[in-house]
Amino acid sequence: MEPTRTAARTAGGRRDQILREAARLFAERGFHGVGVDEIGAAVGISGPGLYRHFAGKDAMLAELLVGISGRLHSAGRMRVAEADGAAAALDALVRGHIDFALDDRALIILHDRELDRLRDSDRKLVRQLQRQYVEQWVAVVREVHPGAAESEVRAAVHAVFGLLNSTPHLGPHGGLPGRSATAVLLHRLALGAFAALDSAHNREVTY
Repeated sequence: MEPTRTAARTAGGRRDQILREAARLFAERGFHGVGVDEIGAAVGISGPGLYRHFAGKDAMLAELLVGISGRLHSAGRMRVAEADGAAAALDALVRGHIDFALDDRALIILHDRELDRLRDSDRKLVRQLQRQYVEQWVAVVREVHPGAAESEVRAAVHAVFGLLNSTPHLGPHGGLPGRSATAVLLHRLALGAFAALDSAHNREVTY
């Protein structure tokens, strides 16, 4: 492998390591409760050495929040494109978001606490990516549950996001015996919430 490509890969790995530790520390102690030196110590480099990778803590926070919004949107689009039908697409979206909710809980905490600290342009980009991600879900859910009103579908999508993104408040694995059990429960609850759309429609038709 060419030296420049090796160096680039090493630098990319170090940036990812810095971001993971920054996310963990920001989530534990708050953005203003963490210094650059502490982040550096967590990854084994001097605090000033971080400036070779990031302009400062603000840049780290922006990359964390914009980055995860972009990854969720891109991964969602890929899952829908690769799925064999709408029901499979919805299942893939749910499973993908559960993986995020269980494995990146620090980012959920950061979004809830620190989003307003971003520059206006970065915050608007996060919101834009989130709206696009919601639209992916809405389109798929409407296809799976065609009898439901669009307003109900949107409410259900946001409710499911609230359910899945509650993982930081559940304790380790939600108090269940391991990650897999928590994932199974969240999957069942999410699909059950969407299935309620059909029940609501059937009641309206009956009455």
